Amino acid sequence: MKLMFSMLMLSALSLFFIAPVPVDAVSYPVSPHREISEHTAMTVGATVYLFHSGTPDVKKAVAVSDILVVFGERHGELTEVGKIKVRSYLGDCYLQGEVLEGEVRHDDVARKSGAALLVILKEEMMK
Repeated sequence: MKLMFSMLMLSALSLFFIAPVPVDAVSYPVSPHREISEHTAMTVGATVYLFHSGTPDVKKAVAVSDILVVFGERHGELTEVGKIKVRSYLGDCYLQGEVLEGEVRHDDVARKSGAALLVILKEEMMK
C-alpha cells in the first residue's frame, strides 16, 4: 500500500513539472527574419514590390507605367485601399512599383484586367 501511494505521488509530481514545458511537435515556430507586422503600411511615394505568376497572361495584362488598383482585407472585408504605378520588371516573377494613393500593406492584392499580384514591402522578401 505504501509503495502504491509513493508511486502515485511520484506520477502526480512528474506531471506537475512536465506539463508547462512548451512543445513544437505539431507547429513550426514563427520565423525570426519576418520583421513586417500586419500594421506596417506604405504611403504615397513609397517603393513596393509585386509578385506574380510569371505567365504570359500576366505579362500581357500588366506593362510598365500601368496603374494597378490595390485591394486589402480590412475589418473582414475586401476593400480598395490604394493605387500603385508599375515602374519596372524585376526578373520573371516580380515588379517594382510606387504607391500613388492610399496605404498599401504587405499581402495586399494589386489587380488589373484579370491579373492579380501580391504586394511585398521589402526587397529582401523576394526569394
